[in-house]
Amino acid sequence: MTKDSKLIFKDSRRNLLKGAFIGGIGVGSGVLSPSQVTAQSISNGKESGTTNPSYVFFTPNEADWIEAVVNHMIPADHLTPSGSDLGVNLFIDRALNDGWGKGDRLYLDGPWERGTPTQGYQLPLTPAQLYRSGIAASNSYCEKNYGNKFAVLNQSQKEEYLKAMQAGKIQFLNGPPSKVFFDLVYQTVVEGFFSDPIYAGNANKQAWKMIGFPGVVATHANNISTYKNKPYTAKTFSIQDVS
Repeated sequence: MTKDSKLIFKDSRRNLLKGAFIGGIGVGSGVLSPSQVTAQSISNGKESGTTNPSYVFFTPNEADWIEAVVNHMIPADHLTPSGSDLGVNLFIDRALNDGWGKGDRLYLDGPWERGTPTQGYQLPLTPAQLYRSGIAASNSYCEKNYGNKFAVLNQSQKEEYLKAMQAGKIQFLNGPPSKVFFDLVYQTVVEGFFSDPIYAGNANKQAWKMIGFPGVVATHANNISTYKNKPYTAKTFSIQDVS
């Protein structure tokens, strides 16, 4: 595994998330991402500058798990608030409850044979089913091997567990392949981090501001010559700002 593919603490991990966005978010799991299909209902999203802690998909135990994951991958620091303060957990919750989570654009008629890595996603599970079974299997594994559910583990234990899952070293007793599950989790965390705030993540456009992304308004061509070799800070616009 290369250094860039690892989860590590604080600034290095944040740089990994930033790099995933700038270089294009890879769909490692092979499951179509929320950004590749019809976006979830705006009425279900968290508008910029507001908070809505209610869940429409995750159960309380599942909510504890996803909050622990997004806060570990995106810790609060000088760059942005924590993952849950940014609403990344709610972005994932809304996506799993909508058409993407239900597999509206996935082929789900089989046959379900073990495929090669180049053949893409091969499981008979929708993203919602994969998330639900993966969280249950994850908590069972952590309880057996660490003595507690994932959300209760300390930072070092969480890091160790997530790295092992990312590398496919964990074998779930009753659950999906751990790497397939991790890839989907990582994909949706990154997308929630950099989503338009209207879809519940990236509250107050904090992630966009962190990397200097101007948002949905693409009218900056004239500034290329005006601000050549000069500092330029653009105002950041979301869908809600221009609708």
